[in-house]
Amino acid sequence: MAEVITHSRFTDFDINLFKSGKHYRLYEKFGSHITTIDGVEGVYFAVWAPSAKMVSVVGDFNFWNENEHKLNVRWDSSGIWEGFIPGAGKGSKYKYKILSSNNDVITEKADPYARRAEHNPNTASIVWDDNYKWKDTKWMKKRKKNNALDAPFSVYEVHLGSWRKKIEENRFMSYVELADELVSYVKEMNFTHVELMPIMEFPYDPSWGYQVTGYFAPTSRFGYPEEFKLLVDKLHQNDIGIILDWVPSHFPEDAHGLGFFDGSALYEHPDRRKGYHQDWKSLIFNYGRNEVKSFLISNALFWLDQYHADGFRVDAVASMLFLDYSREDGEWEPNMFGGRENLEAMSFLREMNEAVYSAFPDVQTIAEESTAFPMVSKPVFMGGLGFGMKWMMGWMHDTLQYFSKESVYRKFHQNDLTFSMTYAFTENFMLPLSHDEVVYGKGSMLGKMPGDEWQRFANLRLLYSYMFTHPGTNLLFQGAEFGQSSEWNFKTSLDWYLLQYDPHKGVQELVKDLNKFYVDEPALHQKQFEADGFEWIDYGDSENSVFTYIRKGKHEKDDVIIACNMTPVPKENYRLGMPRKGKLKEIFNSDLKKYYGTGDYKNRLKTTKPEAWHYRDQSIEVNIPPLGMVAFKYEKQVKSKTKSKNVTKSKVKTEQKSKTTKKDKPKTKS
Repeated sequence: MAEVITHSRFTDFDINLFKSGKHYRLYEKFGSHITTIDGVEGVYFAVWAPSAKMVSVVGDFNFWNENEHKLNVRWDSSGIWEGFIPGAGKGSKYKYKILSSNNDVITEKADPYARRAEHNPNTASIVWDDNYKWKDTKWMKKRKKNNALDAPFSVYEVHLGSWRKKIEENRFMSYVELADELVSYVKEMNFTHVELMPIMEFPYDPSWGYQVTGYFAPTSRFGYPEEFKLLVDKLHQNDIGIILDWVPSHFPEDAHGLGFFDGSALYEHPDRRKGYHQDWKSLIFNYGRNEVKSFLISNALFWLDQYHADGFRVDAVASMLFLDYSREDGEWEPNMFGGRENLEAMSFLREMNEAVYSAFPDVQTIAEESTAFPMVSKPVFMGGLGFGMKWMMGWMHDTLQYFSKESVYRKFHQNDLTFSMTYAFTENFMLPLSHDEVVYGKGSMLGKMPGDEWQRFANLRLLYSYMFTHPGTNLLFQGAEFGQSSEWNFKTSLDWYLLQYDPHKGVQELVKDLNKFYVDEPALHQKQFEADGFEWIDYGDSENSVFTYIRKGKHEKDDVIIACNMTPVPKENYRLGMPRKGKLKEIFNSDLKKYYGTGDYKNRLKTTKPEAWHYRDQSIEVNIPPLGMVAFKYEKQVKSKTKSKNVTKSKVKTEQKSKTTKKDKPKTKS
């Protein structure tokens, strides 16, 4: 095989941007790129290793011999090693063998920018390129509207390895199979978006994908890169957005990964107080190093550009923001102002969000941030971190705590549910019932519900009904939508057999209808992040454990009135103060028989009466089912066409008569 030929894809401008942390398309430069030079086909390789004194490409094309293909170091002190290797091509397996100037340490690393990786437990990178032809033009043209903050955003969180396995063959479903079965299911369930737990290449299944080694490669567990593009494409063709779980917070110490890459702390912070995560036994990125910022921001833009992703759920933001996160006194060092905030991480997150929204204004970034850190979802120009949304972890904690209580005790804990409204509009909140709530002994969502079997399912239906009518967007983890009985296990498939039983089928039908309800009713999404989109009717009836409120859209006619009964005792003829005079019809009831409810507490058309209640002039009496939610809406005032015609005819006759009378009336003598 021929030796390495000097070649570069970098311009001086590229190098300046890279060094200053402002190059956001590094995937076009670094990594392996199939190239033809002077009629010779081969592969161009480029890797960043500033502490190296020799970098070789070893692979199946040179029998993994480090002496065959030594890359050339650039002359501009960028630390980039590069070169063209004739004969290598698509499908070639390779790694970088690095001799460090740091005590002659030798490392053998996968390519940080590789587009494809070997199937675990093998760890080599694979030269790859594809010419996938996208067919999602319609979605891409309208997704700005579909991903907007005033659009319905109901997310189905999925772990591809355990959603549905091919049990008879004891294997994962492939991207191609998921493009058929998962897409069909999500569409049937009326979810607007799917969120995939990390699909970037990772070595260890029990990490669920949160320990990434191949940031630019979709995991090979389920197929080829272009097959993952097919999955994204099929979702878009069915009007379903896709959010990717992204992990810029930490990475594993695996020998082939980013850690100690060139014999030095290259990607990780050299100070273990800032560079090592004790909880996850992993390394933390050095957010103050410009080249690392360019790497991470380029990675974010890569998935938006090359894979048409509609945004990110950014993992473990809280661990990035605080220097003392999960650390005892003496295990962390304050910032330059003496505070606990990680100023470099804050700066990185702002730059990342600015870069994402500048290049792709029709996507969303969503922060998993569990503290009260302010202005996470406010624009950078206002001093915020620039995320589009933030997970409402406080709501999740308080709500699950409330629903886990026997109904007889709930009257003493009314504040657990009302408290969220004191801060609901300080951020653009997404309400998450995620994978984190159904692991590590926490049980399933159904398992958290108290009471006998009927009450547990009714409580679960009520929880979801309350969630979908609370301000904010929504996220449900796989299995929650049909009342999975057991705690989530990443090794096994969901218990789909449960759908043969009416209670589980009923929960699934409810979630399907709640998704449609959320999409169809403007009041539930148009002002989901605005304070004037919500109004309490009464939050103080703790004795009955009843909550009543109004969701508002841009037009008064779209108002939806919600009543939740948190006890198994039905509330018949329960009086509600109404915002105005009119007739109201029931538009949702979580107690219907098709949901495995009683079906006994429906409401016919209600007409308000001028009886003051809840500090309002008008009121109605309604039936609120046991452990149920019921929603009402003012009926449109439709004028009768017949009446209108008669009125018009009568008016014309009257006018004609009036004219005739005036004309024929004799003049009076003076």
